[in-house]
Amino acid sequence: MPQVKATAALVSRLLPAPTLVKLRARGLYSHGHFPSTSRISCSSELSDTVSARELEASEYSDEINAENAAAGDEGEYLGWSKEEIDAISALFNRPMRQKPLKPPNPARQRALPLPLPHKTKLPVAPAPKQHIRLAARAALSSRTSFSDQVRKNPEFLLGIAREIATLPPEHGVSTVLDRWVRFLRKGSLSLTIRELGHMGLPERALQTLCWAQRQKVVPLFPDDRVLASTIEVLARFGQLKVESALEQCVPTASRAVLEAMVSGFIRAGKVDIARKLLELARINNRTLHPSIYVKLMLEATRMPEGYGLASALIDELGEMSDLELRPQDCTAVMKVCIKLRRYTAVESLFSWFRESGGSPTVVIYTTVIHSRCRDGMHREALSLVWEMEQAGCLLDLPAYRVIVKLCVALREPERALRYLLRMKEAGFVPTSDMYNGLIEGYVAEGRLAKCRQLIREAESAGLKLDRRLLSHLSETGNVQSS
Repeated sequence: MPQVKATAALVSRLLPAPTLVKLRARGLYSHGHFPSTSRISCSSELSDTVSARELEASEYSDEINAENAAAGDEGEYLGWSKEEIDAISALFNRPMRQKPLKPPNPARQRALPLPLPHKTKLPVAPAPKQHIRLAARAALSSRTSFSDQVRKNPEFLLGIAREIATLPPEHGVSTVLDRWVRFLRKGSLSLTIRELGHMGLPERALQTLCWAQRQKVVPLFPDDRVLASTIEVLARFGQLKVESALEQCVPTASRAVLEAMVSGFIRAGKVDIARKLLELARINNRTLHPSIYVKLMLEATRMPEGYGLASALIDELGEMSDLELRPQDCTAVMKVCIKLRRYTAVESLFSWFRESGGSPTVVIYTTVIHSRCRDGMHREALSLVWEMEQAGCLLDLPAYRVIVKLCVALREPERALRYLLRMKEAGFVPTSDMYNGLIEGYVAEGRLAKCRQLIREAESAGLKLDRRLLSHLSETGNVQSS
């Protein structure tokens, strides 16, 4: 109540008496009291600044205003004037004191919503086919019988071969095979027979074939895989006596048997018989895999007498319309062509391999670079080196050796030295021929100090350098070898 009286006193001091009369007539002010404290919210602020003297004056002015209001004409119409509106609005112009904002309470903060699984989980990528096949194979293997799981198991089949190898000479292979016959199927014994051939037991391989032919409860023969493995083992050890009957065998034998026979004669070093088989196969329109020609070609080039046969086989491969060569076969043919100095054939084979959709490996690149170096096409070989590096091929030791020799041939020993350092960083150990080439390159430029440095480096690595090169350098009186 004192706050309301103080506010009324302040209003009476600011406003003239006629204005107060009009306010009383409208019911906004009556006997020093406002009808509602909520309509004027600034009373609390005014009460702090009003003194006791102003409170006494307000009580006196209330009595005077009450008398004037009683004497006035209460019946006349009172309207709002501009001064009245300004006086009332002046009460609200004073800014109100605002309470300072409280910092938010962390304990009352609302927790963030949990992430939804379908928005946070990464999309599941499709499983590779290899994993699907492995899972399907594992699921099927659990439902297949034990015999189906064992009949193609390499450890099981190689174990049978080791048991046969430990048998005394007076015991036959049936001693071991009869115990495992219920787990064998057609084609199972081909791996066992090949393993017996690797052990040098062609007689045991032949006994195994004869045992398979006698089986009736579990038929294991006829089977081309078992027969081909046995023929290859017998031909390799010179126990296949069919030289006089080759013309009768070729038209009726299967392709697998013919290829096994040729492979066996090639591994036995009987190049003439293998060549005769290929001729008979061509006459009888029997197509063999090109890898057989590659094997015979490699065996023929081991001796100078076979260079003519190897050249003829290269021509036959070039005439094949449906030629199919693996990358390792292409590399082998290229090496034979380099040995025969048929560098054009190397370029033709390299072009064919690219056109057929093959991706050259570092071995193929190295072989072609070596061929171009031998042919004197050093700049073309260097462009192929850049192509190989742009293709992202990881260089191996033969590749570094060929590149270093190429740089020396181009009279760029600094480039060769950079490749030598790269090779060391890759973990390879330089060979003596690489150091010999580098030293010869620096000798040609007259940089003997660099030659001394390379000689010390090679000797510290335990490499033996060319004695003729060292003697030539020692004659100059500037280089001495320890």
